[in-house]
Parts: sequence; structure tokens; C-alpha cells
Amino acid sequence: MSTDISEIITFLKIPTPQPWIDKALKNQDILLIDHAQCEKKAASTALMLIHRYPERKALLYQLSRLAREELRHFEQVLDIMSERGIEFRALSAARYARSLRDKVSSVEPERLVDTLIVGAIIEARSCERFAALAPFLDETLGKYYRFLLKSESRHYRNYLELAQQYSSIDIESKIDMFIAYENALITDVDSDFRFHSGMPS
Repeated sequence: MSTDISEIITFLKIPTPQPWIDKALKNQDILLIDHAQCEKKAASTALMLIHRYPERKALLYQLSRLAREELRHFEQVLDIMSERGIEFRALSAARYARSLRDKVSSVEPERLVDTLIVGAIIEARSCERFAALAPFLDETLGKYYRFLLKSESRHYRNYLELAQQYSSIDIESKIDMFIAYENALITDVDSDFRFHSGMPS
């Protein structure tokens, strides 16, 4: 399976800093717990958008499929954790997604477009981190993270396509704004390690 994510690196502008990768390799239990939590939240976000925008037919179909896929990934990560004797538990949320969503407009249709762009960025960063980690992980987890690259990159494209479809103007300037903020989040220091946290303290 191809692990070429050059398109996603170009989109995100900067790769995950090496200190985060080093921290993740030393904290694989937290990595997996938060990864499972992220898959669950991704499904929840897709379902929230379906409920909020029932008149958007293209959104309903694409995000319904996405939600099912994310829940399947959630189950798969739970299985991997079970095999490793890791119990799923609640972790405090990273500031990453919350901080990005704080930048979303409160006025429609900008609110929908911004939310879809943020969804694309989160999916793209997840894909980039799976690819960054895979070469350093054990065979089972590395193979699984490489397996996820195809779906995560597809989810990122789906969100971007929907964002452009529902925007009356080109979304490149909005993307640039959100990416700049995202880059600051992953390069700033974070006290807690999470799947989408910034630099370790």
C-alpha cells in the first residue's frame, strides 16, 4: 500500500515535529487511547453535521459513510488495545480541535464552510501522523496505521470538496488562515501528550 502523503504535507505546510513522534513512541498506551477517542469524536462530528444540515443532500450521503467508517476504526483500535491489555478510558481533550473550532464563524453559511475546512485539517493531520509514526511502530500497529492512510486522506478530500461546494467564493484564503493557526497549535508547547497535541513540554 502506498504511503505517499506528499499532497497532505503540501496542504498542511509543515510535518509533525520529531519531538512529538519521540513522545508518542514512549507513550503508546495514551496514543492508542486518544486515537480511539479521536475516531469516536470524528464519527460524532459527522453525525452532528448531518443533524444540523438536513437539507444538504451531498453532505448527508458523504458524512453518513464517513461516520460509519470512523466508528469501525474506533472498534478496530479498541481491539488492538484489548490485545495489548490497554483499557479504554476518558482522557482530557487536547486543545487542538477545540482551538480550531473556536475560529469557526457563528454566521451561516460561513459556519458550515469553516466547520468543513476544520474537519479536513483534522483528518489531514491525523493521516500525516499515522504516516510519521508507522515506520517506528511494531509490525501490527505500523501495518494498521498504514492501512488508515487511504481512508483518512479520502476523508480530508471529502471535507474540502464539501466546503468548496457550499461556499459562494473560493476557499483558499480561509484554508490558509486555518492552516496557519493549526501550524501554531502543533508547534507550540503542550503540557499533556495527546494524538493531536503540540510540542512536548
